[in-house]
Amino acid sequence: MVTADTPCLTGGCLCGAVRYRLASAPFEAGYCLCRMCQRTAGAPALVFATAPLADYVPIRGQPKRHRSSDFGERWFCADCGSPLAMRADHPPETLDVTVASLDDPTAAPPEFHIWTRSRISWFEVADRLPRRAKFRPRTPGLEDGSERAVDGASL
Repeated sequence: MVTADTPCLTGGCLCGAVRYRLASAPFEAGYCLCRMCQRTAGAPALVFATAPLADYVPIRGQPKRHRSSDFGERWFCADCGSPLAMRADHPPETLDVTVASLDDPTAAPPEFHIWTRSRISWFEVADRLPRRAKFRPRTPGLEDGSERAVDGASL
């Protein structure tokens, strides 16, 4: 589990054009099984780690940004296509970096699963981590249960 004692983490894309540092440790990490993350990762799930947006420090290059839904934007390398992060509207002060883009992905082990209702049927989740059918339990801005234009079909 990531703790306050975890040293700063660095990461980047496959080709090295984009490099970044997180000035603080992520405060949570999880698997996302939504359709958008599946398509972004080219896999049944994407593992992300959440940190304060203000603590994302570019070292080299800038990620290309694409507004992939009404919910947020994806960051990726324009040269090699590596997915790097997602900045969601809820909460806007955080950034979800892809754990696979970290130089040490073991530093941010997943603690839960979200969007399990979009799980691909042949993908079995064998761990005992907590599961959520949709969003994380405390998604600021969506306390009323609203999903805006986001649902299991589009997300």
